[in-house]
Amino acid sequence: MIEARRLHILRAVADHRTVTAAAAALYLTPSAVSQQLTALEQETGHRLVERGARGVRLTPAGEILLTHTNAVLAQLERAEAELAAYSSGAAGTVTVAAFATGIGLVVAPALTRLARTAPGIRIRVQDAEGDASLPMVLDRQVDVAVAVEYRGAPGADDARLTRVPLYAEPFDAVLPAGHRLAASDRVPLAELAKDTWIGPFPGNPCHDVVVLACEHAGFQPRVEHSSDDFRAVVALASAGAGVALVPRSALRGMDLSDAVVRPVDGVAPTRRVFAAVRCGAEEHPLIRPVLEALGEAAE
Repeated sequence: MIEARRLHILRAVADHRTVTAAAAALYLTPSAVSQQLTALEQETGHRLVERGARGVRLTPAGEILLTHTNAVLAQLERAEAELAAYSSGAAGTVTVAAFATGIGLVVAPALTRLARTAPGIRIRVQDAEGDASLPMVLDRQVDVAVAVEYRGAPGADDARLTRVPLYAEPFDAVLPAGHRLAASDRVPLAELAKDTWIGPFPGNPCHDVVVLACEHAGFQPRVEHSSDDFRAVVALASAGAGVALVPRSALRGMDLSDAVVRPVDGVAPTRRVFAAVRCGAEEHPLIRPVLEALGEAAE
């Protein structure tokens, strides 16, 4: 008999590529993870993982079991949802991980709605970038992620997650007030090829959006200043340190007296935001109202 707990450990190892990283995500010791993997191999009668200098990878037998693991864990999530519904599920805590702008734009308004429509649901919010929040959902550290599309993100067809589209917003060009293009109605990105750039750190989903937009315009941005805080990015642009692309919602309420904000000419780079939960958990009586409130807030 295969234990579901060990399947969860197998998936964590497959996701994180090392026993140490999987153990940290699951709040276990590396030796405990190794012991559970060994026990799972004994249960299945197959070698499931191979250890090498670059970490751990699944064997062909491990890949077969991982496919079934995703289905089994999703079905267990559905079972928990139905049992919670059976016992009413009217009260409880849901943890939501979201990036800062998403918290202000949809999470906080969703909390206001839930306070009226589902007062028994308590929301705990954690600030996390989109590339961090999805692994947190898969590792059961949080229940819901408000995340951004980025290179390497789990796709819409990923069997581990259920995604709910929330909103899409363009990036605008932020220029110093004295910039040569400050008087333009729209800014062609190709005209900024020789400028100094300010942007998020590599790994931030918005960094990917900026770099891809510049690549499509025919150049690699020369990023000399980096910050994941868009207020800092705008402050640097206002000081004449360079140019930037910033999501439109992030500019709300900022001091733009020494900067100019202009839409991008042509097809604007876009940030696509969605909510994600573990597959099968979307019908949980505590999580479903949260997803609905996020969707309403996004509208």
